[in-house]
Amino acid sequence: MSINPFTTLPGATFEEINFLQHITTGLSETQMQNFLNIYYNRRKSPQDIMIFILLGFIGVAGVHKFLMGQIVMGILYLFSAGFCFIMTIIDLINYKNLTNEYNEKMAYESVAIAKMNP
Repeated sequence: MSINPFTTLPGATFEEINFLQHITTGLSETQMQNFLNIYYNRRKSPQDIMIFILLGFIGVAGVHKFLMGQIVMGILYLFSAGFCFIMTIIDLINYKNLTNEYNEKMAYESVAIAKMNP
């Protein structure tokens, strides 16, 4: 019996694990290992994103946007104090959705890269 490698992800939800199993079906053993290496390095934990959003309340707004590759939004948050804290509060409420969207994007990119190497 093999252990599901996706269950070791910090903060992984049941939905994320099912999603990862779905998009990785059909990958060979080497492709799956490549996918895991790539995805583990790119994936963000929801708790980490929440901590970086909370930094927005003490003067460094937008760090989470930089981490998720949204450079322009990060700059806007930085210079506007997270749109006067309103957008920071909204992001704090939706941090799990923001993280899931980012991780799904990274999973698709990781699968595409893994499929390039047979």
